[in-house]
Amino acid sequence: MISSAAPASPALQPGMTRVRWTVCALLFFATTTNYLDRQVLSILAKTLETSVGWNSVQYGYITGAFQAAYGLGLLFAGRLIDRLGTRKGFAIAVGLWSMAAISHAAAVSALTFGMARAALGLGEAGNFPACIKTVAEWFPRKERALATGIFNSGANIGAVVAPLAVPWMAATFGWRSAFIATGALGFLWIVFWLALYAKPTESRKVSARELAYIQSDPPEREQTVAWARLFPHRETWAFGMAKFITEPIWWFFLFWFPKYLQETFSLSLKQIVLPTLVVYNICTVGSIGGGWLSSSLLKRGWTVNAARKTAMLVCALCVVPVIYAPYSKNLWAVVGLVGMATAAHQGWSANVFTMVSDMFPRSAVGSVVGIGSTIGMVGSTLMQIGTGYIVQLAHSYVPMFIMGGCAYLTALAVVQLLSPRLTPAKLG
Repeated sequence: MISSAAPASPALQPGMTRVRWTVCALLFFATTTNYLDRQVLSILAKTLETSVGWNSVQYGYITGAFQAAYGLGLLFAGRLIDRLGTRKGFAIAVGLWSMAAISHAAAVSALTFGMARAALGLGEAGNFPACIKTVAEWFPRKERALATGIFNSGANIGAVVAPLAVPWMAATFGWRSAFIATGALGFLWIVFWLALYAKPTESRKVSARELAYIQSDPPEREQTVAWARLFPHRETWAFGMAKFITEPIWWFFLFWFPKYLQETFSLSLKQIVLPTLVVYNICTVGSIGGGWLSSSLLKRGWTVNAARKTAMLVCALCVVPVIYAPYSKNLWAVVGLVGMATAAHQGWSANVFTMVSDMFPRSAVGSVVGIGSTIGMVGSTLMQIGTGYIVQLAHSYVPMFIMGGCAYLTALAVVQLLSPRLTPAKLG
């Protein structure tokens, strides 16, 4: 018998609770804040190019500084999250990037903007390792892609909120207010995170039935896995190369698309709001849809390998038409093509991130996500700097769109070569 004076535990909760989806909502809002903070600069890029004074090459280096710092941060963030746990580690990461976001308001030159972006990149590196690890802790394998797609759709919401709020704040209170207001949201999120989050086995709100459902996968042996044991595995490189090939395309659209619209179609800061909103609203559908597709196939009895790779193939094919975008003179045709490509990227990303928890134990998930995402940021940094030079010297965006259309099918072929069956890595 359990004493009535005993502390509440999952076993005391009746029925089937759904606490895991509350946790997913917290991850969603963290990711929304994450992308809102990073998107402010791209919305204001053309404005700051005039008021602060920089050119496309310098803007490429500013965004490249974010990418390089983000990649470096990812290398350590995953390990830090594994050591500190998601509750403490995630709160620290959000606090760091929120302070860095606010620091942009003090920047006065391309150099100081680059420094602020680097600090933001280091802090924001904690988001995805923490989110993926939390999903692995709170969801059975068959729901992980859907949960990942849902929290990952926060990236699109952040990108939607930015063009709605940032031009208005910049026009009403000055551009510095946009960085201060968006950065402050992270501290509000920390309050809710610390108040609501606990591991499934420690939560007072999880029922025994939900806990059993969360733990319905075969048990994993808890172990600390050294980095040296992760690097040699083909499974690590399957994830890493998928990120290296495709992440530069997402970041190109995130940081350069508003600027592309202004330069190509002579749009003002206010006029880019609607096209940008359409693109990132389409993104939300892709993020959730990509996760839903593989989860749905798993529930129908498909293998993990077949379900994940089928969803990834569908997403990869949907990106190919973006090659035509720079040749179109119609604004809304370009918006449609880029919207479909970015939506497909988000669906792709939901499945690529979930691959890590398919192939590695929970104790190694944060580290593998950190390693692979760092590899992805190397490609993204090169893309940002290269884009700056191409735009400045050739006044063309065509090479980047062609790379975007080809990247995902190439990445899927590499994943298939390195991990033909998505079997768990043999860590010993």
